[in-house]
Amino acid sequence: MKTQNTALPAQHYTQYFPIIIRLTVGWIYFSAFWRRVALSNKLDPESIGYIGEKFNNFLPNALFIKPMIQWLVENPDALWINMVAFTIIEGVVGLFLILGLFTRLSGLGATFLALGILLGAGWLGTTCLDEWQIGVFGIITGAYLFFSGGGALSLDNKLKLGSKFNFWMSGDLGEKFSNSFITKAVIITSISALAITLGTNQYFHGGVWGTLHNLSKNPKIELYSASFENDFVQFEAIRTEGIDTYGSFVIEARLADASGNIIYTWDDMELAEMESSNIDNKYVAKVKIGKHGLEFPLGALATIRLPLKRKIESPKAYTLFLEDVSGKTWSINLE
Repeated sequence: MKTQNTALPAQHYTQYFPIIIRLTVGWIYFSAFWRRVALSNKLDPESIGYIGEKFNNFLPNALFIKPMIQWLVENPDALWINMVAFTIIEGVVGLFLILGLFTRLSGLGATFLALGILLGAGWLGTTCLDEWQIGVFGIITGAYLFFSGGGALSLDNKLKLGSKFNFWMSGDLGEKFSNSFITKAVIITSISALAITLGTNQYFHGGVWGTLHNLSKNPKIELYSASFENDFVQFEAIRTEGIDTYGSFVIEARLADASGNIIYTWDDMELAEMESSNIDNKYVAKVKIGKHGLEFPLGALATIRLPLKRKIESPKAYTLFLEDVSGKTWSINLE
């Protein structure tokens, strides 16, 4: 007696595979919306953990989109509108991927969201290049779902909304394009994704050749335009490197003459007792007066005035030093 082979073609089974990626990637995007809206109000500009401050953290070493980030953090109202819109888009993209609804369109959205994250924050990550990995992972999984569609286990497969929407759901690409065209599109997309992965890995971390570097590991404060202004030493400062989840803490400032002699010191208590009006913040992330000195969040830019309680004679050459609690120092010559 012959046994009939009822096995289905391999192509049939591949239609069940996209759900493996869809559910997890969908949750990654939807969870951003869920965290900011349901679990905690991270869209409130006055709240701790406001997402706009996180966006400000991206600024110092962002790639290509730095001017856009700078404009937004200089304009808090526009920043808030963009953060709300970005959060809603992440929520919709994530939910649609989970459900398998308009999967091809959602996959394209996931790709561009991930590209924005990669270009803005790909340099962040103290141990495992966190944001870079998230960015490239989002690009390739979004691209995969764009080509694969939602598969058999999706709402796209159940709903019939007509040919107008079919392409953006999970319609067969072969109905619109030739096999040759699809093959070329997949190859070009794959090579492009690899080029973006290697290029950003090298730019942000030196991960392809040369010396590895991690801009998230140690704090760095850059100083500009230092001068005497009436009874103050005035300067601009921006923190450009170091961990984004914690501040850099300046516990001492020193003024040295041309011979290197320290002629004036502001210790931690003097810095902590300064008037808040002595700090003029430019962005959403703000330099603050803390219990033991000055707190510099990542990406914060401010004009700072250190009060002088006695007159400084004027041989012309002076150098201002800032010292972090870690022992790191940064300096600038006064104009």
